Amino acid sequence: MEQNGLPKPTRDLAQAARDIKAHGLCMVEGVLEGETLRRVREALYRAADDDKARGRERKFGLDYAHDETNQRVWNVLSRDPVFSDLVEHPAALELLRSVIGWPALLGNISANITGPGGGEMVLHADQIFVPEPWPAEPQGVNVCWCVDDFTEENGATRMVPGSHLRHRNPQAGEAGEATLPMEAPAGTMIVMEARVWHKTGHNATADKRRAGIFAWYTRPIYRTQENWFLALDPSVKEFASDTMLELLGYKTQGLGLVYGASPV
Repeated sequence: MEQNGLPKPTRDLAQAARDIKAHGLCMVEGVLEGETLRRVREALYRAADDDKARGRERKFGLDYAHDETNQRVWNVLSRDPVFSDLVEHPAALELLRSVIGWPALLGNISANITGPGGGEMVLHADQIFVPEPWPAEPQGVNVCWCVDDFTEENGATRMVPGSHLRHRNPQAGEAGEATLPMEAPAGTMIVMEARVWHKTGHNATADKRRAGIFAWYTRPIYRTQENWFLALDPSVKEFASDTMLELLGYKTQGLGLVYGASPV
């Protein structure tokens, strides 16, 4: 089912998987609730405020080097154990497996916080790094956790539903392609396969920040965006499950071996 061209929110993961196949994306409602959502939100904004206080804010290519209202918080996996729970959330992993299978790598988990007056991101597909012509299937999955309510007014991620079926990056003349806002309450999980076109929306509010956490997973042949071997807090690896060790590349199947065997 569609609503304004977007798939309807659902709690049925089988339906969510069908939505990804048909539209390139899905919305799973109520995945984070109550105390869990509160902990995630507090941990994220604490990390963001700490980066500001220490003068270590970072921007990234497709983001807004010119837009000081936007803040990217990198390597949140090292900032609080609650983010490990998001990476391994059963609903996220079930949909990940339905799109790109297993094994997979966690390429990155970071947050995007758009502030009052924040501008739009460039329209793009997440597998922009894959040379064209693209392989027949998507090469990654982006799982967005809505930390705050996503509304059109506060800059909700804007989508071009069905654009994954074009099987290519947006071209120069398509920057103005019509998009739809992914409006969703805090706690919603939005899953996008890597070919669907999207961008951060314009935050037209006078005083509201809007945060989303983005966990980017790829097939295991791709280098991770975040270099976990250099960036990761050692305690994360020390207490990681086997699933997390596989996602980070410490426990491997066929690639990244040491003397012919998995390093862990």
